[in-house]
Amino acid sequence: MADHDHPHSHDHDEPRWKHDGVRVITGDKLDPNTAQTPGMFRQAAINHARVGAQKIWAGTVSIQPNAKTGVHHHGELESVIYVVRGKARMRWGERLEFVAEAGPGDFIYVPPFVPHQEINANPDEPLECVLVRSDNEAVVVNITDVDPVEAPEEVYWVDPIHKHPPGGSPRD
Repeated sequence: MADHDHPHSHDHDEPRWKHDGVRVITGDKLDPNTAQTPGMFRQAAINHARVGAQKIWAGTVSIQPNAKTGVHHHGELESVIYVVRGKARMRWGERLEFVAEAGPGDFIYVPPFVPHQEINANPDEPLECVLVRSDNEAVVVNITDVDPVEAPEEVYWVDPIHKHPPGGSPRD
């Protein structure tokens, strides 16, 4: 098959990969027109609509200080979260009974169909992450009938330095 018969060739004089090769999506050109979950802000960088991606979705997510997301899952998709800045607390399970934390440089893997909630465990700075999923469109199933261990409305940051606020029921 001659080069000029290549199905992706746009012009006989242009190199083969000029229009179908590497793409750079700059940070100021991300697309907020993607599936959202209350409490977090997702922006798409790589998807089918933007670059023709067939098998992956990538973008960013940010969560404001002390905020947490609604409970959700991503259907059949696998997700990888890379923490760029801040402190992430992940809760997951039928009642979000499991918890783990991650900081800058850490990766989080979320399997298909696992109900989960992202929490910004830092009261002072946004949680900023890079998100990659295993399909080209963003599948987000927001769950409203879960009875979470920790209610989505407010986060109490409890450790030896930050005591539980008055009026609550500390566990100690």
